[in-house]
Amino acid sequence: MESVNFGGDNPQPRFGHTICVIAPNKIALFGGAVGDTGRYTITGDVYIGDIIQKKWKRIEASGNIPTNRAAHQALAIELNQMIIFGGAVGGGGLADDNLYVFELRDDTGTWVTVPVIGTTPGRRYGHTMVLIKPFLIVFGGNTGQEPVNDVWSFNLEKSPYSWQKLECSSEQPNVRVYHSAALCSTGSANGMMVAFGGRTNDQSALNDTWGLRRHRDGRWDWVRAPYRSQTEQPAQRYQHSTLFLGTLMLVIGGRSNNVGETLPFEIYDTETSDWYKFQAIQRFRHSSWLIEQFLYLHGGFDSDQPNIPTEGILKLDLNKRFAQTPQLLKQLNTIKADQSFSQSFNPKPSSSLAQTQDQFKKTNQQASAQQQKNQNSYQQVRVSSATNKNIRLANQALVAMTYGPEEDITNQVKKVPIDKLQDEHKKLGPGFQDPNSQNKSQFLDQLCQPFMQNLLIPKDYQQIPPNSNLLTGIKKDMIIKLCDEVQRILEKEPNLLRLRRPIKIYGNLNGQYLDLMRFFDHFKAPYDNLYNGDIDSQDYLFLGDYVDRGSRSLEIILLLFTLKIKYSDQIHLLRGHHEDPKVNKIFGFADECFTKFSEDIMDPNSVYQRINRVFQYMPLAAVIEDKILCIHGGIGQTMRTIDEIELIQKPLEIVHDPKTYQQKIALELLWSDPCLQDEELENQPNPERDIFQNKQMFRFGTNRINKFLQENSLNMIIRSHEPTMEGFERQNNNVITIFSCPDYGGNQPQCKGSILTISKRGDIIPKVILPAAPNQEQRWMDLEEPIQRKKGFAKYLVIDNEEAQLRRRPYTPLRQKRPSSQKQFK
Repeated sequence: MESVNFGGDNPQPRFGHTICVIAPNKIALFGGAVGDTGRYTITGDVYIGDIIQKKWKRIEASGNIPTNRAAHQALAIELNQMIIFGGAVGGGGLADDNLYVFELRDDTGTWVTVPVIGTTPGRRYGHTMVLIKPFLIVFGGNTGQEPVNDVWSFNLEKSPYSWQKLECSSEQPNVRVYHSAALCSTGSANGMMVAFGGRTNDQSALNDTWGLRRHRDGRWDWVRAPYRSQTEQPAQRYQHSTLFLGTLMLVIGGRSNNVGETLPFEIYDTETSDWYKFQAIQRFRHSSWLIEQFLYLHGGFDSDQPNIPTEGILKLDLNKRFAQTPQLLKQLNTIKADQSFSQSFNPKPSSSLAQTQDQFKKTNQQASAQQQKNQNSYQQVRVSSATNKNIRLANQALVAMTYGPEEDITNQVKKVPIDKLQDEHKKLGPGFQDPNSQNKSQFLDQLCQPFMQNLLIPKDYQQIPPNSNLLTGIKKDMIIKLCDEVQRILEKEPNLLRLRRPIKIYGNLNGQYLDLMRFFDHFKAPYDNLYNGDIDSQDYLFLGDYVDRGSRSLEIILLLFTLKIKYSDQIHLLRGHHEDPKVNKIFGFADECFTKFSEDIMDPNSVYQRINRVFQYMPLAAVIEDKILCIHGGIGQTMRTIDEIELIQKPLEIVHDPKTYQQKIALELLWSDPCLQDEELENQPNPERDIFQNKQMFRFGTNRINKFLQENSLNMIIRSHEPTMEGFERQNNNVITIFSCPDYGGNQPQCKGSILTISKRGDIIPKVILPAAPNQEQRWMDLEEPIQRKKGFAKYLVIDNEEAQLRRRPYTPLRQKRPSSQKQFK
């Protein structure tokens, strides 16, 4: 491929952007992410490129400008017009689900929102959008929770404008994200949207091809494309692009599940079902387009430098590339002989698409009036003229909610029964709305946004001033609402989770928020912000002990609650022994809540008490692929089968002097430890853990471990609860202890922190960080300071002599390090 040098306002190197051909030899670039090596910024730029003059121009746009975004979709719909939908906005957030139309006029641009009524496809990224005139077709992508395979159509000619979810009775493609789709406009696949590849819900790359077609009677269905050769299959890939050249589908770039794999440039002939392979084009997350027989690429990542976006434009003459392939060269020459060949790459004014940007703008400006004229489904209140004595009243009224005179009310209109109208005023007003009065997902997004913005900052944590309060601006009522929502989720979960690979496992965090950010920075974070997030490819399991000892317990637990709400199926929070008010009243969490919120922690409506009530609904254990048991502490000496964990009822209060069988199992799951040596075969008392002097604490021996694993058909136990010198320790090849707090207690600078990753194949790999460099941050709570000197604290919390003595208790000692126990394992 040859490099094409453009002058003018050259766009920064970027990925996840879109480029459309909006006029003869004129392209429009929108959005994408810029920067390098993990420090990326999402943009909303519009650049117009002139292919003939080889010049870029940055466009200053006006109107209803969409938010910055990447991994969205854009299409040319008319001459000098493009439409965009979806995408990600950075920080784990998704772009809104509006349709935006951009129009270029005399080197200036205008954005208009398409007025839409009814249900939409919702927020998503990594989807595809194709124009099968007059229908926009959106397929698949990731909703922020999971990949999907739904299909939505939008008729650009029919007002009022609305989305329709397509129900196809035929066989359907698997769920997928980062796939490709393009329109075939000739041959047997004429009028079909053809989708290829992508990544499915188990993170596998795909290589299947599907066509979506519309029948004359209005039905839509999928058909799987046949492959002539069963031995010469196309490469599995995602984050690639596809374009149609006549009947030929060009598959360009992308990535596979094999790191560093070079993927060929492949072509599928929709007429013969043959695949052809050519030298690789090493790009992914790029944009591509065709003008005549020339293939153009812009941006994305090069496989040799997968962290630095590329710049400039590459050009490939397909006539030369096909020179040694007579079948394709013949088809190319046939296509070029067609008079419509050059026209097919350039939008032109269309009489069929009557609703241009001007019409969208007019509709927006007259939204209220247009709804009364066009929304026939609404029953309007009608009063006849004065000369007509017959008065008819409907049983429903139209209500619109808006907070500013310039705000578009198109999506705020709803029907309300007349007898409920008097209650509508209760739902108005600024701030958080009752979730019953607005879309639930929008409510949760609004709730989570300040927590995500303030607390999920893996690339900016080093800029946090020492001992600063990150919760400034987050009000108490917001935290209470957050607790309400996460409790609703946890209430539905069993006490024994059953999870899948791949997964990351975190051990004790103990209020070390900055270390959690370091893990997220080094080994990716649980969000979908394109460059440092991996929530669409990994589950996350946390083994408890989020609070106490450290100085930022609130930051950790509120961030994890937020992530649980946003990614409830992928974030899993087990309970540790510090998620217990009898314990965290003593070891720092109560102190922190008082210090940061100046609240009476014994007040049942306090943040401290509300969070502790959430703890009562956390699950106690998880099983990964039915083979690995994950718990905070250990298996103790009482439990016989893991099914007994599921019998424990919620809400669960930890009883430290248990009277029932289930109370004893719960206590041991949170408090017990394995023996320190492989040679210790039998269970032994563990007085170091018996802080309440109930003689209930034991270390379980090798015989107990082997018998329990065998009887439950398990291979391994992964737990936390004890610090280790290397951050992880393997015992007897079947028990792994991980601890994610380096320098536990602040006096062990050689003590590392670790997490575990379990790959899709089952490889278990530790990821280690060293203790942070010393700074002015007070990382650990001072629990020995006399209570009387804690200003105002004694008024709200009574510490008896026993609890005061426990505050002076030393930190949990390190497990003994043994040779060869810290090497990589499977």
